[in-house]
Amino acid sequence: MAGKTKLELTWIGKDERPRLEPRILIEEPEFSYHAEIRREGDHFDNMLIHGDNLLALKALETDSNVRGKVKCIYIDPPFNTQQAFPNYDDGIEHSLWLSLMRERLTILRDLLSQDGTIFIHIDDNELAYLTVISDEIFGRANRVSIVTFKQGSATGHKSINPGVVSTSNFILVYARDKRFWKPNRIFVERSSGRDVRYNQFIVNKHESYQGWKFIPLMKAFAEHLGLPEKGLKKALGQDFEEKITEFVHESADCVTRPARPDYNAVSEEARRMIDLSKADQSQVHRLVRDGGLSDMYFKSGERILFYKDKLKFIDGAWVSGEPLTSIWDDILSNNLHNEGGLEFPKGKKPEALIKRCIELATGTGDLVLDSFGGSGTTVAVAHKMKRRWIVVELGDHAKTHIVPRMKKVIDGADKGGATEAVNWKGGGGYRFFKLAPSLLQKDKWGNLVINKDYQPEMLAEAICKHFNYTYAPSAEHYWMHGKATENAFIYVTTNSLTFDQLKTLSDEVGEERSLLVCCMAYEGAGDSLTNLTIKKIPRVVLDRCEWGKDDYSLNIAALPLQDEEPEVAEVPAAKPKKNKSAVAQTQTSLFDGTEEN
Repeated sequence: MAGKTKLELTWIGKDERPRLEPRILIEEPEFSYHAEIRREGDHFDNMLIHGDNLLALKALETDSNVRGKVKCIYIDPPFNTQQAFPNYDDGIEHSLWLSLMRERLTILRDLLSQDGTIFIHIDDNELAYLTVISDEIFGRANRVSIVTFKQGSATGHKSINPGVVSTSNFILVYARDKRFWKPNRIFVERSSGRDVRYNQFIVNKHESYQGWKFIPLMKAFAEHLGLPEKGLKKALGQDFEEKITEFVHESADCVTRPARPDYNAVSEEARRMIDLSKADQSQVHRLVRDGGLSDMYFKSGERILFYKDKLKFIDGAWVSGEPLTSIWDDILSNNLHNEGGLEFPKGKKPEALIKRCIELATGTGDLVLDSFGGSGTTVAVAHKMKRRWIVVELGDHAKTHIVPRMKKVIDGADKGGATEAVNWKGGGGYRFFKLAPSLLQKDKWGNLVINKDYQPEMLAEAICKHFNYTYAPSAEHYWMHGKATENAFIYVTTNSLTFDQLKTLSDEVGEERSLLVCCMAYEGAGDSLTNLTIKKIPRVVLDRCEWGKDDYSLNIAALPLQDEEPEVAEVPAAKPKKNKSAVAQTQTSLFDGTEEN
């Protein structure tokens, strides 16, 4: 424990970190898509990336247009339910999951803007462990909330289960830096339309607040209908709640309730008004503040609250609303199978859930990212809400699910989910990318050489990523392939350079600028040119990372075998256990993005 300065979670292999190759992204235009016309506020620079999400995040990490620019991240990683690993050692399995999550969360943190937010969807299998490593990565002080999301009910087969029935998931919410975090104020609709605490009605409400007459709400409702108050509920039957809710909404500025303020918590002006209203109970007293009238009214020592202040504009309608809490039990998954027009069993999340996260943390035009794309729910909602977006998906779902779903969204043909709530009509577009192959490959003698698939411009962009230069080829200077600062540039070539060529290059660069030259070979005399730094490729990048590795998902085939326990053959109902080989054949990857939204 020597040298430790903070609490942290330890696990098998925590100190073993992958050395990721910063790949470049290659567009596949046949899968890109955009609307036929441009509308004001449309975004066409959205990115759908097909490939391993850890390598894709590494590629984005070195992109100056993305790093530190993402306003909102929502991820729904595999929950690690352990159902696929019945015979594996618990410590190894948890350790693999934690290591893979740690690598992704570390890069995701770097992608967030200073005022950005990340939402991590998880269940109770890894909630505690994930919270601890997220505290390490984002800082415990930046933990905003742990939201409980009701994703089901104790019905069907769940209703017969003994013990505690699980009906919830959780969403960990972290700010990149809580000092700069400015969430939007969100209200949610009450489950019932009318708040029974609002039980008074002002029958003669007018601009002057003096002389108001209060009667019980039920009496006002009966007079409105022209029916006797006694027996009104029985007379209206099943229509009672609907009709009185409608009356309350239509008369919201006259429906009130008294509330006793905390005398020690209110302002000095409010305390004076409370005392005055106690002394003179014959009328309503309105608070005067800074020389003007406020919206605070008092009578008999109590504040009068108006139902109109309870009404909030939610999803296109004025409804009874209340502030968002950490219990999200109002989002139903009843019609989830219809959203997006595609099947994704046990994986999709409601568009309303994603809408809430995006609404809480972003504004129009902000950048949203989901590195576990699944069926594309996050980016479908982000697009409808006129946010820019990036999504990563390794599996075939990138083409079989996300592409057709986003085409429908762009064409305005997706009528489900959040469409009506955000008044989406269609528009915008995206570009489809794949990860480039590894820059270096082994030749027939086992030596690492430049991949033959790399064209000169691809090589230049890849080398820029390795040295943290921004790839920005100049149309004016052939040797400006990228830059690190305003005066520091990089030049990449597969040629061998003579001293005369290097001297000419040095003269063009000039004394006020510096140039990193990456070439196949050069004459040693070139090292004397002080404004040039010359490196040989591929030697200069050989030890920088792991080469040729395309999958950083959880490959359980690599786990150690454990002897099987003997099966009890005499019990007919017992299902045969899967051995390690069978599990490896059926569940080769837990982090391939196929279990998410």
